[in-house]
Amino acid sequence: MKNRIVVLLLAIILFYQCSERKASDGTSNREEFPTENTPSYGGFESQIEWGEHLVIIGLCNDCHTPKKMTASGLVLDTASWLSGHPSTIPGIDFDRKVIEGRKIVVRSILSREWVGPWGVSYAANLTPDDTGIGNWTEKQFFTALREGKYKGLAESRPLLPPMPWEMYRYMTDNEIRAIFAYLKSIKPISNLVPPSLPSASATK
Repeated sequence: MKNRIVVLLLAIILFYQCSERKASDGTSNREEFPTENTPSYGGFESQIEWGEHLVIIGLCNDCHTPKKMTASGLVLDTASWLSGHPSTIPGIDFDRKVIEGRKIVVRSILSREWVGPWGVSYAANLTPDDTGIGNWTEKQFFTALREGKYKGLAESRPLLPPMPWEMYRYMTDNEIRAIFAYLKSIKPISNLVPPSLPSASATK
């Protein structure tokens, strides 16, 4: 019986010695989780793949990719992926004063144009063309999403509805970097989106 107790005590002592040795040399049995400074790309193999995933689940295509009518209804026009409001499509024919006065919003189902109390806004070209974000820096992209500034310039006007930057601003730094990397990797499309228009009441 005494021998068994001695063996048990020796086993306990050896266990604690091993634990202390691991702690002293920086090793641990704990699973190490990635931090903001050591990105894991959200489980994807690359930053670009992670960015693509975030763009899709973030519904960026719902506003920034034009749609086309098919026998099955509206579908994304993949040839115009994330290129914004098509510059060749005429604007919505409407009485702006009536719409803005009633504080309602009208949206074109094929193009990427919105009309509301703020005036008229168009979805931006997010492709890496010069008419899109081809000349943007990563810092500009952060400013656009975190501060809601047009073209990511601190001195520019606020981004207009329906751009939900107020929610996107809570993305992590690594998520924003991944999205920017993906957008810089897609096909550049030359499409100069029209400038926004102020409300009809402001033009009097």
